[in-house]
Amino acid sequence: MTSPELAEEVLDDLELLRARDPRGLLPAVAGAGAQVRETARLTEEAGLGRITEGGRPRGLIIVARREGAVAAAVLRALLGSSSPVTVEVVPGPTLPVWVGPSDIAVVTTRTGAGRYALAPAYEAARRGVSLLGIGAEGAPLHAACSAARAPYVALPAARVRHTTLWSLLTPLLRLATDLGLLANGVADPQTVAAALDEVATECGPAQESFVNPAKTLALEMLDALPVIAAEGPLAGAAATRVADQLATLAGLPATGFRLPDQRVAACAVLGGPLAPGLAGDFFRDRADDTGRRLRLLTIRDDDAAGHDDAGEREPRSAAEAMEQVLRTAATHNVPVSALAEYGELSRFGRLPRLARQLAVADFSAVYLALALDNERAAHS
Repeated sequence: MTSPELAEEVLDDLELLRARDPRGLLPAVAGAGAQVRETARLTEEAGLGRITEGGRPRGLIIVARREGAVAAAVLRALLGSSSPVTVEVVPGPTLPVWVGPSDIAVVTTRTGAGRYALAPAYEAARRGVSLLGIGAEGAPLHAACSAARAPYVALPAARVRHTTLWSLLTPLLRLATDLGLLANGVADPQTVAAALDEVATECGPAQESFVNPAKTLALEMLDALPVIAAEGPLAGAAATRVADQLATLAGLPATGFRLPDQRVAACAVLGGPLAPGLAGDFFRDRADDTGRRLRLLTIRDDDAAGHDDAGEREPRSAAEAMEQVLRTAATHNVPVSALAEYGELSRFGRLPRLARQLAVADFSAVYLALALDNERAAHS
């Protein structure tokens, strides 16, 4: 296992970081704000009016996997359970049998290629379903949408895998806004881009570890088994993204729990056999504390109270469940890391706060991968 001291030296050495990053993950993550602005312009040029001018659909079917599925989960969480339009997320390659001309199907994928993208696009056209495609410029999905006279958001081919979440989410947010499902200003791309730019300045490679929230989190995760507690459905979507990035980039398994639904399970894990021990167990043998240890990573959403449906499913709100999870962690000596809980958070709306959390998490996963030299080993 890489020592924290050696990892910190790696993370503060710009030349070594560059050498260990053959795909350019760090520049791609740092450019998330620019990615939002560019994608907003490309979405405008795509002409979504062709599918929105008819008014609200009966259902919105989003065909997506990996980053696209996270983007769809973020949209569904923002809309909440009171949305007047059913939002269904499916992996493809087939559409649900109930989908028809009164619905809108969105096929969102970084590459715009493969059976899971093309089959649902052609099926939507055959059924008379309004179609929106999101994918690489000149990809087979682009041709399929052109044949169906459907709008297509053509993303630059230079997009780097594992860093395209905002390229896939930005068109979905614009579509929901144009359909009247999200209020104007809730998903303003300039505000989101500004939040992402701010994180890029705070967490960029030029910032040393002791003042860099993302490098600090990466060092904390170096010997950890992360347990992610997410406060409500929007934070739950973020937790899915965080766990996937940690696993895919750094090879680190992470377990996520959405609160309040999974409060009992989260507390059981934090107080279970992998926990360091009770806070009062001062005389235990520290020689037994080898290998990876549990670390609680919290993702907060102060606005979750109005969106978690706690009254129907769980006697505790998401915030109350989080407090119990934190108490359990403290009782059993499990260290806690809070995702992007620094600075004046009151300056940001709900979506920009989420953008900050996702950006810090993406930076941290990349830093952890580079500290472990995973990228050079996998792609050189």
